[in-house]
Amino acid sequence: MTDLYGFQEKLFALQHAAELLFYDGVTVAPKESSENRARTLGIISEEIYKLKTSPEALAMLEAAKPENKEEERMIELLLKDYRNMQKLPMEEYIAYQRLLVKADDVWRRAKDASDFKLFEPVLKEIFDTHIRFAAYINPEKDVYDYWLNEYEDGLDMSICDEFFEKLKAEIVPLIKLTRERPAPGADCLKGDFPESGQRELALWLMELIGLDMGHVGLGTTEHPFTTSLGSHLDERITTHYYRDNFSYSMFSVIHEGGHALYDTNCKDEYAFTVLDQGVSMGIHESQSRFYENILGRSLEFTKYYYGKLIEIFPQLSKYSAEELWRAVNRVEPSLIRTEADEVTYSLHVMIRYEIERAVLHGELAVGDIPQKWNELYKEYLGIDVPDDKNGCLQDSHWSGGNIGYFPSYALGSAYGAQFLARMKESVAVEKALSDGDFAPINAWNREHIWQHGHLYKPGELLERVLGAKFDPSYYINYLKEKCRAVYGF
Repeated sequence: MTDLYGFQEKLFALQHAAELLFYDGVTVAPKESSENRARTLGIISEEIYKLKTSPEALAMLEAAKPENKEEERMIELLLKDYRNMQKLPMEEYIAYQRLLVKADDVWRRAKDASDFKLFEPVLKEIFDTHIRFAAYINPEKDVYDYWLNEYEDGLDMSICDEFFEKLKAEIVPLIKLTRERPAPGADCLKGDFPESGQRELALWLMELIGLDMGHVGLGTTEHPFTTSLGSHLDERITTHYYRDNFSYSMFSVIHEGGHALYDTNCKDEYAFTVLDQGVSMGIHESQSRFYENILGRSLEFTKYYYGKLIEIFPQLSKYSAEELWRAVNRVEPSLIRTEADEVTYSLHVMIRYEIERAVLHGELAVGDIPQKWNELYKEYLGIDVPDDKNGCLQDSHWSGGNIGYFPSYALGSAYGAQFLARMKESVAVEKALSDGDFAPINAWNREHIWQHGHLYKPGELLERVLGAKFDPSYYINYLKEKCRAVYGF
């Protein structure tokens, strides 16, 4: 099967180069350099397209005789990619890759200026391209169902609607209950926290949760993210430092660290193959949200990292570890999704889901997104959006073409709660967190989730891990128990 592996290695080399261009563009590249990257990426994208759709690739894949389940899965995934890609005109595929470079640059400028009008033409082109590409590849399927399925194999609007309705029915009353109780103080999260101290904390946390610092790098960008540069052997996470709030960077690092743990713990023999990646964005977000919230915002872990925190920022010593824990678990509707508490978080996701669906179905013009966004934030969260920067321009996902991604955040949060229940059957999670020892937690995740990469479909992996079907009631009960602990009702 040398041809199979050689083909994948060449494909991953090209993708590695493309990812490096992207990473450079959103981290350290000069502001006026996007056209240069777009030209180079256009050429690389053409080579990727030609490689994926070549007659030689098809002949090799169809003639291949897999020797194990891993090779069967590789061939399945590569043939799916071939059949989808060949339906896209090459010039349109290349133009789209170049568009995304431009879009990221325009989005950042628009956000800085808090002016959606600057971003509107590019965003319209992105949505139009998604509508057109879905029609090329699977004209029989609803356009939004197609893109949801691309991020979470088997996901569609009917599943999302049922899931979100269950969450909404329980979350809205839970928010009401928290509002009837005195809110935990949040003064400990405010102050003057120099970037140098925040970076020191970030690097300490990365090592503490078990990241291999020889293969994982930390950068800064407008919107935190994680990317694998070619394989799990080179992983980059980013954060954003706000001098007046240390917790934003702290929890973004733990969140992105969860993604990086998943990627870097894929089996080494999967390197440079299509199995060397997470099985879906829902499963991926289950890991990032699990580490950020279920572990990172637990009382046990807060008590553990408290000593390091006051060592770096001595002014916090006037607050207790429990006061800090209550502050980072405060339920308060807010403008920014990445800063949202666990209870209101899924409402942010629902808003984006409704907007994406409406635009793709021709029910909402791209130019009307700000107005619709503001209306939904008032309806769902009861807050007024002051400007585009804190509204519809806050996320980088649309500028990156990630339409259909957002439901993965809510699904991942729910997956994580059910994983926790299963993990507790064999791992003393609270003791591990109290000791600052992530080894037993990581070992469980590695055995059940991480090492398998893209070998299984998401539904298959869930059943293997859980021994049961996915059940969102685990997540709802987790949120209720957390609120009872923090608010005392």
